[in-house]
Amino acid sequence: MKTTPGIFLIGLMLTTFSLHAQFKHSKETKYPSYRGLMMAGYQGWFRAQGDGTNARRFAYGNEERSGIDMWPDVTEYEKTYETPWKLPDGKPARFFSSNDKSTVDLHFKWMQQYGVDGVFMQRFFGNAKGRDSVSGTILRNAFEAASKYGRAIAVMYDLSGLRGSNEDCSALIEDWKYLVDKLKVTNQAGQKTYLHHNGKPLVAIWGVGFPDRPYNIRNIGLEKLIDFLKNDPVYGGCAVMLGVPAFWRELNADCLPDPYLHTLIKQCDIVLPWTVQRYSPLLHNDMDRFRDNTIADIEWCRKNHIDYVPCVYPGFSWHNLSRYEFPDDVKPVGSIPRQGGRFYWQQISTAINAGASMLYVAMFDEVNEATAIFKVTDTPPMSTVTSFINNDGKPSDHYLWLTGEAGKMLRNEKPLTLKMPERK
Repeated sequence: MKTTPGIFLIGLMLTTFSLHAQFKHSKETKYPSYRGLMMAGYQGWFRAQGDGTNARRFAYGNEERSGIDMWPDVTEYEKTYETPWKLPDGKPARFFSSNDKSTVDLHFKWMQQYGVDGVFMQRFFGNAKGRDSVSGTILRNAFEAASKYGRAIAVMYDLSGLRGSNEDCSALIEDWKYLVDKLKVTNQAGQKTYLHHNGKPLVAIWGVGFPDRPYNIRNIGLEKLIDFLKNDPVYGGCAVMLGVPAFWRELNADCLPDPYLHTLIKQCDIVLPWTVQRYSPLLHNDMDRFRDNTIADIEWCRKNHIDYVPCVYPGFSWHNLSRYEFPDDVKPVGSIPRQGGRFYWQQISTAINAGASMLYVAMFDEVNEATAIFKVTDTPPMSTVTSFINNDGKPSDHYLWLTGEAGKMLRNEKPLTLKMPERK
């Protein structure tokens, strides 16, 4: 049967339209690849009494139970809230709320100012399943700020909160549809800055392979979720990054001894090992161990055609909450010391020297475990019960500046220095 030119042309147009309308994601983005970027994790979970969320000291707690170990520098925030603590000068110590749009805007302004490329927004399983309105507001404000300041942004699903009994990842499939349809995360108004990798929107899934989790990675629908994100004809077409334990390759130490983890990793595009608390400046030659593991990890990924992003962090402290959670095993203050940025820089320079082409910083705003790189104070509140670490005499923006310098060296815009750079 002959086909007339008109019918052929209409068919061609319909086919072309179908191909272009296949996915709901914008093809346009300022960030087509993760390579060369310093990305940080962004919790955005801080609430304050009086911020409109009905929170009662949610972020900072009180003398009996505090959930933070370092104090933010709040001098630039438009809105702050009084807390039970006093500063060394006797004035009330104040805290911010992530629920305030001005707070999120300020954080992304800092990212632009100091050259931090962007953040992965943490989307916890419970928030995704329950479609929590407060976390949705924070996410919406973050995507608006990312567009305003030209910062990369992506969604990271954190499986924390997934119980495993009669629960799987199907809730995340529905949540991704919601984020794409309602919040337009992959098609922002204004400047498009959703982080892509190899030309595809990047979605992270964190918390796979850790032995202390209550779920079995074999029966929570992870392959279904990964397949959906990669291959769904409407909401798919994405690249996937999997957050796994530090010793995922050998399936030992902090990792489940289950080779199924490798099966899952090979279905993804990037692997992100979690190294917080796995390395310390207090252990002799620990950076040599970090270097050797990173080199071996990168080689494994090269052979399996997967990209690799090392995780680096400034330091760690989990003293205050451990007093309540583990009264028989209270953690010391500053158990992994920051050393004024030296430990952070050792990891950054070691990872880049080992061949890393992109880095993940844990975290942008987490003062809970004292891993934050945003502005923190060197003069935290005084207390006879709770203990906060200081900033080792460094300026409040010290880690933002170091992160920006690291990005320049990662992209070969400046020569890499093994010694921590100093401001002139």
